[in-house]
Amino acid sequence: MKIWEKGFSVNDKIEQFTVGQDRELDMYLAPFDLLASKAQAKMLASTGLLSRQEESELLTGLDELLVQVENGTFQIEPEFEDVHSKIEYYLTEKFGDAGKKIHTARSRNDQVLTAIQLFIKDYTEKIGAKILELVEVLLQQGEKYKNNLLPGYTHFQAAMPSSFGLWFGAYAEHLLLDMSLLDAAHSIADHNPLGSGAGFGSSFTIDREQTTREMGFNNIAISAVGAQMLRGKTEKTLAFAIASVAGTLSKLAYDLVLYNSQDLGFVELPKEFTTGSSIMPHKKNPDVFELVRAHCNRLQALPNDIILTITNLPSGYHRDFQILKELLFRPMTQFANILDILLFAVPALKVVPGVINQPKYDAIFSVENINQLIKEGVPFRDAYKQVGQAVEAGSYVPHREFETTHLGSVQQPGLKQIAERLHQTRERLPWAAVASE
Repeated sequence: MKIWEKGFSVNDKIEQFTVGQDRELDMYLAPFDLLASKAQAKMLASTGLLSRQEESELLTGLDELLVQVENGTFQIEPEFEDVHSKIEYYLTEKFGDAGKKIHTARSRNDQVLTAIQLFIKDYTEKIGAKILELVEVLLQQGEKYKNNLLPGYTHFQAAMPSSFGLWFGAYAEHLLLDMSLLDAAHSIADHNPLGSGAGFGSSFTIDREQTTREMGFNNIAISAVGAQMLRGKTEKTLAFAIASVAGTLSKLAYDLVLYNSQDLGFVELPKEFTTGSSIMPHKKNPDVFELVRAHCNRLQALPNDIILTITNLPSGYHRDFQILKELLFRPMTQFANILDILLFAVPALKVVPGVINQPKYDAIFSVENINQLIKEGVPFRDAYKQVGQAVEAGSYVPHREFETTHLGSVQQPGLKQIAERLHQTRERLPWAAVASE
């Protein structure tokens, strides 16, 4: 069944190409299309376009389909073009003319768009909660290991002393920065386009404020033309948010792959979190973090894929937008899985104590030797030269005793201040404070 059918058949090859993966991908949208259809039915009854009996029948049918979605029995069979035609067919088969009326004052353009807005709004709320939960886990690990020093690296060369409090806190702080982009994606998704029709509104006396309330949107996409222009903008903004978090998590995963190696040995994963080799029995590979790194690197390409799909399109609806579901929906699921595995693995990490005491890291205290000379009145440039010459001559003795006092330093990582930012973020973004699933 096709909701645009007019009494003639489309060539099978054309239909197969144009439908694409819609039946499979529309399963993501099914619960949200049903919620939007419930809001539409209530509004149509309130404005007199449906009788109360028809409203009751439609709401009953839509609730039946929601139960099917929740228990996993809902299907979009091959004879249906998409989820929208399946829902309308079900309602029509069960309630006759009432089912045929559900599409009154609505176009498939705003129907699809509304479901996508609801889907992405819901997704950002759930994924935001997971990100904030990971921030909390990182801060807990930072507090637990804040006094454990490790070598800090630049250019892959041991550079200066660092600490795990500073390291864990850095990733917690940057995930909070990434939340700003997710907030933007949520804000754009939180606009109701229903009632914009095909992009030009409707001559029916519909009530867009009512559907906005019914679906839990905080805003109306006011202009009917502008509402249609949300296609692409919402997906692109979410893609940038995902890419930003993925960039942070890729760097985290790369650090942990290095830190878990025998050469560095800064952290240990429980053996049950590692994989082995087919011929080397000693191997305990951190595949979980390598795959996180790879998946996150792929996710950082999402904005580019979406931009290349929608660039140079004029206003109005175009079938090009269908491809956005293929580009975005499965990566959205993959991203949620990445956060889940990190929430599982990061608390299991154990920091190896005393790694910085190894003689091979003596040189990273050279700056402290310089600082000691400066405290004794030697100008910085002269102190730098003296220590450099001692290193080259082999007479250098590391000044291992040092203390940092400023915020955000080795011994003052600022974990309490970052925890306060986490609290402020939860207050500022209450939509992300729900329990993750």
